[in-house]
Amino acid sequence: MLDYSILTPEGILVLKPDAPLSKADFSDLSGTVDTYLADHAKLRGVLIHSKGFPGWEDFGGFTAHMRFVREHHEKVERVAIVTNSHFAGVAESLGKHFTSAEIRHFPFADDAKALEWLKVLPGV
Repeated sequence: MLDYSILTPEGILVLKPDAPLSKADFSDLSGTVDTYLADHAKLRGVLIHSKGFPGWEDFGGFTAHMRFVREHHEKVERVAIVTNSHFAGVAESLGKHFTSAEIRHFPFADDAKALEWLKVLPGV
């Protein structure tokens, strides 16, 4: 399951996966994000907060995830990966090949620091 919300004034998407990701998770998420982007040019940031990487429910969940990234990556300025998982380093490296967003890893307990980093505009 993927718990998510958009901090509207800040333009920050908060993702909290706690179970293997499914196709339905990304269908719901896409609808919410697309509605937000209809009135806003970009998301200032995405905060992914999870103790560990939950993986995908099946191949459909994986492809839906890749489709979501492909359709939205150009509209995200920064990504904060907040986790203690060793997968974070891999995700950070791989993410740089799929998005121009600035990506940074934070320990799981540092979600407040990650949120503050997302709120600061790049170059300011």
